[in-house]
Amino acid sequence: MNKASMEKIVSLCRRRGFIFPSSEIYGGLSSCWDYGPLGVELKNNVKKAWWQAIVQQRDDIVGLDTSIFMHPQVWEASGHLKGFSDPLVECKSCHLRWRTDEFEGNVCPSCGGELTEPRQFNLMFKTFMGPIEDEAGIVYLRPETAQGIFVNFQNVVNTTRKKLPFGIAQIGKSFRNEITTGNFIFRSREFEQMEIEYFVKPGTDKEWFDYWLKERFNWYIGLGIKEENLRLRRHDSGELAHYARECYDIDYQFPMGLSELEGVANRGDFDLVQHSKFSGKSLTYLDEDSKEHIVPYIIEPSAGVDRSVLAFLCDAYDEEPDKDEIRVVLHLRPALAPHKAAVLPLSRKEPLAKVAKEIYADIRQCWMAGYDDTQSIGRRYRRQDEIGTPYCITVDFQSLEDKQVTIRERDSMKQIRIPISELNNTLAAKLNGEPFEVLPPGGSHWLGF
Repeated sequence: MNKASMEKIVSLCRRRGFIFPSSEIYGGLSSCWDYGPLGVELKNNVKKAWWQAIVQQRDDIVGLDTSIFMHPQVWEASGHLKGFSDPLVECKSCHLRWRTDEFEGNVCPSCGGELTEPRQFNLMFKTFMGPIEDEAGIVYLRPETAQGIFVNFQNVVNTTRKKLPFGIAQIGKSFRNEITTGNFIFRSREFEQMEIEYFVKPGTDKEWFDYWLKERFNWYIGLGIKEENLRLRRHDSGELAHYARECYDIDYQFPMGLSELEGVANRGDFDLVQHSKFSGKSLTYLDEDSKEHIVPYIIEPSAGVDRSVLAFLCDAYDEEPDKDEIRVVLHLRPALAPHKAAVLPLSRKEPLAKVAKEIYADIRQCWMAGYDDTQSIGRRYRRQDEIGTPYCITVDFQSLEDKQVTIRERDSMKQIRIPISELNNTLAAKLNGEPFEVLPPGGSHWLGF
């Protein structure tokens, strides 16, 4: 594991504007978090990378964005009203509450006091729709995005005419009234999911399950997660969800230990059968080969956006010796980095500032970028390293004469000097993976440090 600890990650996120406690001026709200200026860019980039891989670059998956509020019968059909609960105990002395799987023995993990008998605690948030708070107006904040996909299965089939196998993807907020939360953004009551429901012919489900398990594992590696920090863990029969025929977790080596990053489940035909039964509407698929109506099986890769953000931060975090100091750097892949580049003028004075601001305005047409003209150039480099900016563009007094700027690469700290007119093309090539050693055309040259 690298040098990241949860304390260092939390400190970095707070200090550099990635993530703040929600409602902080009022003392915060337990396990609720606000994404700051850099955090929202990182989070959006994670979602964008997932959407590109799952929807944009495939022709067998379409997207969906369903309502957070759904008809209460949806949750009856899915089993959430009866089965979506955790066993809860309460300490008779300190009154802290615990899930029974969080400790061993029958005494309070905090004070050693006597515990109550376990009782089931439903994890769904309940509220009321309409002007009167009565039983007829009860609705729930969705605890997962999957059910919105299942109830729209027929709508998608009718409007897209997709043939099996095909998938429906969704990114959206979910809410669970967790008994205990913690480990920063790893477990919270409001979170965001990236889910695929992939519909296949019965009998081919094992093949597609294995495919998606490999596909999703490799997605993290492709975005920079070190393979040695990932693990596949198979659910045994005793922990399988009631709907699952098979399930694996993709675990990541977080600072607090191996924990679930994503789950891949074979849900069989449970969901479509249940919603057909409770709604009275057919959710079958006409198989053109057999001319029979079949109920597809469903393979579900389900990832947490917030957990993915945390994993990418932890895996990218590094500390390197730098003369008498320590250089903190986030080795984020360019696709995920909040800012792709930063413009650093050596002086705030005109006409240097004017040239720097023109360059900044130009590159912002293509990428999110930063502008920093405060303190020494060395300190500015370190700030950009710490937030994961892949490239810094230094505008110096020589730029006024030769119309060139210096580009510094975050990871190697090497520098090249190129014409301003070639800047956008050079940045595009480097961000797309061109090695930094490759000299841009037009007589650009290395600086000797």
